[in-house]
Amino acid sequence: MLNTVLHDGPGATPLLIAHGLFGSARNWGVIAKKLSETRPVITVDMRNHADSPWYDSHTYPDMAADLAQVMDRPMDVLGHSMGGKAAMVLAVQHPELVRKLVVADIAPVSYTHDQHGPIAAMRRVDPAAVATRAEAKAQLGDLGPGVADFLLQSLDMKDRCWRLNLDVLQAEMDTIIGFPQLEGQFDGSAFFLSGGKSDYVTAAHRAPIKALFPNAVFAKIPDAGHWLHAEKPREFVGAVAAFLG
Repeated sequence: MLNTVLHDGPGATPLLIAHGLFGSARNWGVIAKKLSETRPVITVDMRNHADSPWYDSHTYPDMAADLAQVMDRPMDVLGHSMGGKAAMVLAVQHPELVRKLVVADIAPVSYTHDQHGPIAAMRRVDPAAVATRAEAKAQLGDLGPGVADFLLQSLDMKDRCWRLNLDVLQAEMDTIIGFPQLEGQFDGSAFFLSGGKSDYVTAAHRAPIKALFPNAVFAKIPDAGHWLHAEKPREFVGAVAAFLG
């Protein structure tokens, strides 16, 4: 079963949060704590990430089944990027478990955004040989604004290892940037929240979204990119809280 972190709150419908690729439950601590002012919030480490089990597969049906396993009642579900795809599959395949769905900056489509670069960068780091995170960051190289710092959150300096199953994530990359063919649809409330500066959700994606989520509504956070929750946390929390109501 997935590792979970509970942020306890008043007795409203709980919110389950699924992080994106190379992330963890811990990345969502600030957002979860704020949202827990009105409801219990549960963050998870997805399979092959952080403190959750490592498996030989990393498919979206598998990830959706992982999420279903930790749900002991219907919940609201929020997923970002990879976690958003897993949340979408969960909602379509197990609509009885999902009250409201929030999808952060991702669509139910295949992408060409290749994530082999960060994996190659992490493989350049020898965790047993670096004494500080600054040394590890230097070995990662230039990955763009904020990317190295984000990846370093998964470097365990105590055990001298990456808390990511890099072998499986690399082998399953085509599956991760893809999206499975689904039958059925989720007729509940769905909120697709994207970054105004991100290209992950475009006007062309509205048709495939509406095919699976006919009651979907859309919003953008201006001046935010793909990591909209980290770049604009106040606006992100406000939009999610308003939708969940």
